[in-house]
Amino acid sequence: MLSGTDLGSILGVFGALWLIYQWLVPGTFLSKLGSPERQLPPGPRGLPIVGNMFQFTKARDAGLWAPFLASLLQYGPMTTLHMGSQTWVVLNDPRVVNDIINKHGKITHERPEMPVAGTLVSHGLRTVIRPTAGWTEGRRVMHHLLSGSVLRVYGNWQEIASLQMLAAYLREPTRWYAHHYRYSIAVLYRLVMGEHLDKTQTQLDEYQQVTMEFTWSLLRSFVDYFPQCDRWVPTRLQWWRPGWAQMGDRHHRVLQAWWDPIRTAVRNGTAKPGFVRDTLLHPAMRYKGGEEEAMYLATSVIAAGSDNTRMTLNTFLMAMISHPETMARARKDMDALCVGPDGALRLPGMADWEQLPYLAAMVKEVLRWRPTTPITPQHQLTEDLEYAGYRFPKGTCFVINGIALSQQCEEPDRFDPSRWMDGNEGNITHGLWAFGGGRRICVGYRVAQQALYIAMARIIYCFDLVSEGPVNTRKLNHFSLHQQPFPVKVTVRSPQHEQLIQQEVATTGNVFPPM
Repeated sequence: MLSGTDLGSILGVFGALWLIYQWLVPGTFLSKLGSPERQLPPGPRGLPIVGNMFQFTKARDAGLWAPFLASLLQYGPMTTLHMGSQTWVVLNDPRVVNDIINKHGKITHERPEMPVAGTLVSHGLRTVIRPTAGWTEGRRVMHHLLSGSVLRVYGNWQEIASLQMLAAYLREPTRWYAHHYRYSIAVLYRLVMGEHLDKTQTQLDEYQQVTMEFTWSLLRSFVDYFPQCDRWVPTRLQWWRPGWAQMGDRHHRVLQAWWDPIRTAVRNGTAKPGFVRDTLLHPAMRYKGGEEEAMYLATSVIAAGSDNTRMTLNTFLMAMISHPETMARARKDMDALCVGPDGALRLPGMADWEQLPYLAAMVKEVLRWRPTTPITPQHQLTEDLEYAGYRFPKGTCFVINGIALSQQCEEPDRFDPSRWMDGNEGNITHGLWAFGGGRRICVGYRVAQQALYIAMARIIYCFDLVSEGPVNTRKLNHFSLHQQPFPVKVTVRSPQHEQLIQQEVATTGNVFPPM
C-alpha cells in the first residue's frame, strides 16, 4: 500500500509533467505567456501531457512507421512533435538537415537522457546513445580503427570474408539472410578482435538477439519520453526498472563472453593484431576509459556495423527480385570486366570499384530506397538556436527523418540506381543521410560502403535471384533470426561460376592476411 509520501511523489511527477506540457505545446495556456519567438514549426496535434507520443508509437508498432514519417512532409521542411516532455523537430528536407546537423554540429551533437535504453539496457555505455561527456573519448579512438588510411586492408579482408558467404550460398541457398549476417560480422570481428570468426550459430544468434533487443528498446518505455520520472519517482516505486535491468544485465553477460578472450590475450601478450590490441588497449593510445567502457566500445563497433550491413543486404535482395532490370544492367557491366576473351571468369573486387559506377550508385540506392534506419537518434541542442525564423530553445531534439528524405526524388518507390549517376556515386555520404550527420555521423561509413559493394557485386555476378511468392516491398521484417524475411529463390548462375567460387575458397577463403 502506498504511503502518503509515495502518493505525493507520484502526483508531484504528473503535476510537473502537466506544467511542462502546458509550457512547451503551442496554444496551451502557459505557452501563450511567451513571445512569438517561442513558436515552433507546425506539426500534428497531440494529446494532453503525452503530446504525439502515442501517434508515433502506435504507427511504429503497427508496422506503419514509414507512412507516418512520410506524412510529416505535409508540414514542410521541419515538423514539430511533442514526445512526452521532449520537443522533437523532425527534419524532412536535405538542406535543413545540412544546415542544422552539419553546419551547427557544434551545438546539435548531444544525446538526450535515456534512462531505459541508455542506462538500464546499456549500462550507460553504448556508444551510439552516450552523452557527449562519455562519447568523445570513444569517438577519438574509433577514428583510428575506421580511418581512410587502412581501407585497402579492410577491403582485402572483406573480399576474403565474402568468399565464405558465396560458399554458404551454394550450400544452403534458403538461408541467405543468415549468410549475410555471418559475412557482415566476420570482417568486423577480425578488425576489432584480431581473430578469425569462430563462433557457433547459437553464439551468433545470441549476439544478434542482443543487438536487435537494444534497437527495439529505443523509445519503447514511456520513461525515455519522460526522463524526469527516473529522478522524481523513488527507485523502489519504479515498476518499470526490473524488466529492463534484467535485459541490460543479460546483454552485458553476452558482450562479456565475447570480450574476455581478447582481453585475456592482450594481458598475456598473445593477442593478434587488431583494434583492441593495437589501438584501444595499447599504452600509446592513452585511452582514458575504463575496461567496461572499452568492452562496450569494441562490441558496439561489431554489433552496429554488422547489423546495418545485414539489413541492407536483405533489402538489396528485395530490390533485385522486384527490379530485375537493375540487376541485369549491373551484371552486364561486371561481365565486361570479369569475363576474359577466352571465357575465363574472375570475381569482381575492390580493384574494379572505379570501373563500376553503376554498382557504386546501386549501393546508395539500396540505402535510399528502403532505409534501415528510418530516423536517427535525437540530436539535442546544447544552446539556443535561431534558424529560418524560429528560435529553438536549448534542449530541443532534432531528428533526421530518413523516410521523408528518401522520398524527395522522382518516383521514390522505384528502385533506380541511375538517379545517383552524377559523378558522386562513389561518395556514399553525398546527398545521402543513411549514416547520420554532423559530429555523430557513423565513422565506419566507408568500411560499410566497401562491405556492401563487394557482397552485392559478387552476388549479382554469381547468382540468379527470383521471387518465390508475393513480396511487399514496403515492409521488410529485419527481426527474423530463423526464417526468410521474404520468399526468394537463390541459384548459382552456372557450373562455371560455382567452380570459380569453390576454387577461390580453396585458395584464399580460409586465410586472413596479417595486418
